[in-house]
Amino acid sequence: MKRQVILTVAASKRLIAKGVAAMPIVKKAMEDGLVVVSTGTTNAYVLEELWGRKIDKRRYRSGITTPKTPEKKETPRDEPIPDKVFRNGEVDEELNRYNAVEHMGKGDVFIKGANTLDYNGKMAGVLIGGNSGGTLGAVLGNVVGRKINLVIPVGLEKLVHRDINDLHRLTSSEDYEGPGLWPITGTIVTEIEALKTLTGVEATLFASGGIAGAEGSVRLLLDGTEKQVNDALELVESIQDEPRYLL
Repeated sequence: MKRQVILTVAASKRLIAKGVAAMPIVKKAMEDGLVVVSTGTTNAYVLEELWGRKIDKRRYRSGITTPKTPEKKETPRDEPIPDKVFRNGEVDEELNRYNAVEHMGKGDVFIKGANTLDYNGKMAGVLIGGNSGGTLGAVLGNVVGRKINLVIPVGLEKLVHRDINDLHRLTSSEDYEGPGLWPITGTIVTEIEALKTLTGVEATLFASGGIAGAEGSVRLLLDGTEKQVNDALELVESIQDEPRYLL
């Protein structure tokens, strides 16, 4: 059975967050281990799904990309929410995304968003504006050395057609000005993986874009049993009204 769905950027973020929360490695670490949710727009949705409560997602972001005149909510953003680290399913207020890695090991999970996706190459890229390398510069050594599961939620809207290592080299040239691009690999979770985890359906990206709020949207072809496809359609329908992320 084959059907199609369209996901706006906001709906995709919600779907990916649900998919991350349902991953076996994440569920296990939430039950008996440590889970770090670093700040980011998509990760704000992940935090809501893991924490079981709504937040002002504007308060849980890091670097953002906006138009010259971004749309804003009527109410101003409050103070940022501190990093959230879960220990055995409960928030540990003494830990943040930087010091938590010193207590982590095999089976624990570090969740970090991305700005660039090479889906076929199974690599992602993170824009780096600071001289010290941002979050990655502070934690990646521990993540790799301690064999911590790095989970990378990233929407298909961020697909690029070049090898991310090549893009990294371009942004590292002496005549370039702007943020660098740090290639990373781990368990990448897009809308495709989220739908597979949540419903068992196979999803294929076959068109993108739109207008009037559907800019950046993705059109996916769903393939599976009647139950799998119907479950996926029901899931997508339940998140279609996810409001846009405004500043």
